[in-house]
Amino acid sequence: VVCLVAYHIFFMLFVWSYWKTIFTLPMNPSKEFHLSYSDKESLEREPRGESQQEVLRRAAKDLPIYTRTMSGAIRYCDRCHLVKPDRCHHCSVCDKCILKMDHHCPWVNNCVGFSNYKFFLLFLAYSLLYCLFIAATDLQYFIKFWTNGLPDTQAKFHIMFLFFAAAMFSVSLSSLFGYHCWLVSKNKSTLEVFRAPIFRHRTDKNGFSLGFSKNLRQVFGDEKKYWLLPVFSSLGDGCSFPTCLVNQDPEQASTPGGLNSTSKNENHLFPAKPLRDSQSHLLTDPPSWSETTAKAEKGKVGMSNPALTMENET
Repeated sequence: VVCLVAYHIFFMLFVWSYWKTIFTLPMNPSKEFHLSYSDKESLEREPRGESQQEVLRRAAKDLPIYTRTMSGAIRYCDRCHLVKPDRCHHCSVCDKCILKMDHHCPWVNNCVGFSNYKFFLLFLAYSLLYCLFIAATDLQYFIKFWTNGLPDTQAKFHIMFLFFAAAMFSVSLSSLFGYHCWLVSKNKSTLEVFRAPIFRHRTDKNGFSLGFSKNLRQVFGDEKKYWLLPVFSSLGDGCSFPTCLVNQDPEQASTPGGLNSTSKNENHLFPAKPLRDSQSHLLTDPPSWSETTAKAEKGKVGMSNPALTMENET
């Protein structure tokens, strides 16, 4: 009876999380990140290079954006006509920008990103438990199969196939689930592992890491009662993320357009992680683009790379 109840619980949670992973639409950047009609015209009129970057810097000066392209340019999507939020990437399959995109999964025919990453993790976890449960309960019959302890019927071959299928899926799912657990512990996405995020001053592969506990709550939320259920409880709005490189001021007003670091838990504050000595100089820079900063960056970039062109990332 206990095994039967456990089987139905695992199966129900597996189907529920799989359903949520497939049918939860990936979140797109909010309208504040889309260029206005006048900015689009200005961008089309200007020749490619520093003049276009000046238009983008002007459009992004009030946005909570800290990452840049490899050349130090503003991350811009010329297909969606928007300034990319941090950790946002354009999916070539969905043909749109996805917030905190991890990867496009062909097994669920959907992009895995900010809106459904927790569901994807739970789907892997319950799939793994389901396969382990089947393999464990089928093991005794599998042993009887090799010791000729089963009746000579066609069912014995079904038992062998079931055990091998459950065991093989358990091995593959355990490696995939373990990899994504490591990503959660480091607050990284699959794309950020292959290409580390580039901030205004340097590349830092751990720029979004806040420590194991806070990294875990970024995905699963503060309410532990919702951690094992396929209901959305992730922190933030997907457009802005706390980092260990930017000194977040708890008294600072919310960013323009209502882009707070949290949307569901508005009173949740992320204490600034102590900065490493090599990053202490970042405290002198304001967390958003001001006119003075834009001019300084313009001069700095122009000196380092006179032939700078606007760089579009995926």
